Amino acid sequence: MSDRNFSKLTGPNVWVGPDIQNSSNWIHILSQEAIKDLDKALNSVLNKNLSIPFEKEDFSAPIAVSELKKIMLDVCDGVGFSIIRGIPRDKYTDEECEIIYWGIGVHIGQPVSQNARGHLLGHVIDEGRDKADPTARNYQTARRMDFHCDLLPVDVLGLFCLHQAKSGGTSHLISSMTVHNVIYEERPELLEVLYNPFYMDWRGEEPLGEQPWFSIPLFSEKDGYISSRFTSRNYCESCSRFGDEYKLTDIQSEALDVVQEISNREELRVSMRMEDGDIQFVNNHVTLHARDAYEDYEESNFKRHLLRMWIGLPDKKRRPLASSIDGRYQLVKNGGIPIQKI
Repeated sequence: MSDRNFSKLTGPNVWVGPDIQNSSNWIHILSQEAIKDLDKALNSVLNKNLSIPFEKEDFSAPIAVSELKKIMLDVCDGVGFSIIRGIPRDKYTDEECEIIYWGIGVHIGQPVSQNARGHLLGHVIDEGRDKADPTARNYQTARRMDFHCDLLPVDVLGLFCLHQAKSGGTSHLISSMTVHNVIYEERPELLEVLYNPFYMDWRGEEPLGEQPWFSIPLFSEKDGYISSRFTSRNYCESCSRFGDEYKLTDIQSEALDVVQEISNREELRVSMRMEDGDIQFVNNHVTLHARDAYEDYEESNFKRHLLRMWIGLPDKKRRPLASSIDGRYQLVKNGGIPIQKI
């Protein structure tokens, strides 16, 4: 028997769709002074012939950073996400956008490696990967992505929209704390399942010397703070390739189905279409994200293309994490997913 006593969660990161969709508080427009500040910092980096990764000291933008700090309060201690607008996308090349985005990221925290290629600034673009490939990751395809957290328990996920798709690709967010509450009200017996470990497939990106799988609870608690780790379902399902003992149990599979069903309720989620130049920051511990399938333009230079960052926050700004999660957070502190020779 479990000694856990579940209850209804409250707080600013517990919200339902209409609370957010009918408000503009989560959309932040950078001031013209901040835009000029970013432009000046960009030119400084270019004049010094610096390249990514550079340090925050190399990207001096005090006005923009001051505005960003206020915005990040929403991400870390508020609703759990934000959209930043105002960067004049047409003014900059893709490479200049990368520099601006990286400069913003290093003022928030420490960007870490997102894959075995060592990408600190990832490229979310359709690479034509086969769904049947056990090493393929969803962001490398144009398929729909169900609600999930990203693979490592990084604190903040960031996306910069270089080019939006011809059609589709709408982004959806839901509070995983709201999902927790709905399960508590409708299927309380499944909370215990979700607080116990699930097997996950590293999908070929495990650190040297580790098993190609790991186990982790999908909900956890530390000092009254609940966190979620709903990595995409296919990471659970492909674990069966390691043996029957790693397969999802029937009750685990049902629990995952319920999480997706709740997350897809229009009255609970918020939806947005990112436009060129938009930045989205998401708290990876309290928010789940999804994406619709999309259709690309035929011209390669107009293909849907987003820049992604995984960001670890300074310790004093981090959310307390249970020991079962904090152990994996050591990978974040060590720089993210280790680089492998592929």
